[in-house]
Amino acid sequence: MTTTVSDETLATLKTIATSTLTTLLFKRGFRNVFIQGARPLKTGQRLAGPAFTLRYIPAREDLDGIDAFLDPRHPQRVAVEEIPPGAVLVMDCRGDVSVASAGSILATRMQVRGVAGIVTDGGLRDASGIAKLEIPAWCSGPSAPTNLIRHHALDINAPIGCGDVPVYPGDIMVGDDDGVVCIPVHLAEEIARDAVPMERYEDFVLEQVRGGASIIGLYPLTKPENRALFDAWLASNPSRAEQA
Repeated sequence: MTTTVSDETLATLKTIATSTLTTLLFKRGFRNVFIQGARPLKTGQRLAGPAFTLRYIPAREDLDGIDAFLDPRHPQRVAVEEIPPGAVLVMDCRGDVSVASAGSILATRMQVRGVAGIVTDGGLRDASGIAKLEIPAWCSGPSAPTNLIRHHALDINAPIGCGDVPVYPGDIMVGDDDGVVCIPVHLAEEIARDAVPMERYEDFVLEQVRGGASIIGLYPLTKPENRALFDAWLASNPSRAEQA
């Protein structure tokens, strides 16, 4: 089973729509791969990288006072300092957006360290500040209160649930304006391989529909005459790779 993904594959996935990826995963039997509630803080950003996870459980008053951050081994702080460059910090907040799971200082630190992005099913504080950074971030909404009010940071780089989706360390997270999809790492290479021709086909369909064509027999492609049109379109519209 493949456990690493090439830079070329990540670069390809970063250009693919999450709608395309969820369809390709559905064809392989995967229905629950789209992180529920996570929306981009800034539109137009893309994401592709392996998951590095952090799990929060409910806070307890004797463990999660404001002095908890004095401990240099606090799991949230450790995660920010140990996540590898190019990875994505994925946080399990149980869908609780009443408090933040991180803020702009931690996001800035991760940007400086070369982290690829942030994904949480909870809130982010200083959201407007994070939106101004280069590091892309997806969350369930802005939330000012500190995480200690509701969250106890526990596990680092263990399997988690984020937005009701199982995320295993190393799974490939891909994000766009629609949200974030989690691709099981062993499927990433073949999903990237199949995604490019699928998006080329959908570009053709969109062009035909804009010109007045019916979707019947076109989407999906079942009519021979539409197949011939598509073949001709492919010949006259080389891919980026072919143009290079």
